[in-house]
Amino acid sequence: MNNSRDYQPVIIVGAGRSGTNMLRDILTSIENFATWPCDEINYIWRHGNISKRTDEFSIEDINEKNKRYIRKQFDKLNKKTDANFIVEKTCANSLRVDFVDRVIPDAKYIHIYRNPIDVVSSAKKRWTASLDLAYILKKARYVPITDLPYYALKYFTNRIYKFFTKEKRLAYWGPKFKGMDEVLKNKSLEETCAIQWEKCVSNSIEAFNNINQSRTYHISYENFVKNPVVELDKILKFLEVDLDKKELKSLVKDVSTKSVGKGKRTLNQEVIKQIKSLTANTYERL
Repeated sequence: MNNSRDYQPVIIVGAGRSGTNMLRDILTSIENFATWPCDEINYIWRHGNISKRTDEFSIEDINEKNKRYIRKQFDKLNKKTDANFIVEKTCANSLRVDFVDRVIPDAKYIHIYRNPIDVVSSAKKRWTASLDLAYILKKARYVPITDLPYYALKYFTNRIYKFFTKEKRLAYWGPKFKGMDEVLKNKSLEETCAIQWEKCVSNSIEAFNNINQSRTYHISYENFVKNPVVELDKILKFLEVDLDKKELKSLVKDVSTKSVGKGKRTLNQEVIKQIKSLTANTYERL
């Protein structure tokens, strides 16, 4: 491992509903790979910056206190699990990769991206989903104690909002980009999801341009699910891990292509046209 730690931090970066969970779960099924026992740790990343209205942080938002706190959480998980690889996946990090890289400068990044039409189709459901208390409680375990009152109020407000909005949606879901409140006021939910995807992906692309290519790996969701054994092997080679074909097949046995193209099957043509107009330029850069 070419870093100052006795473990390798692996950061999975991607917009919401782009396969980040799938990839994390596969990797952490491998011996000596570990992650937190909850979906995301955005609460940890936001410590020291909870007053910021969005998830878009810059390196100016880093200080010794929050940098030390975040690093300590990685070190604690390593000490608890004794894993060689600590895998982290928080979709909001796609808006602030430069921030993440300054905090964890020895990280390796796996950037996974997906067709925005399919992302919008999937994300729309999350915006209108019912309460999953077990999911919330798992994440709440990793809220810094001093931040608990803030997040309790924020969560309550978000849920109450759903009862009063005509769209029956949450006040917010997923990575919160700059200008999101204004977008929600003036755009449809589908357009908001498309803009959210665009902001996450374009911010990530810009940040990765400033990171040594030896620490970054890019993969499309579609390519991964169509050929999971080959693509997983490539990812593991990037992490300098070798597994035989039998092990690879076992790890990806539940991977399916059934969600590929789902957006075109479920969204109407006018919405698809809107999504393309909002995302085409960024999608072409991938």
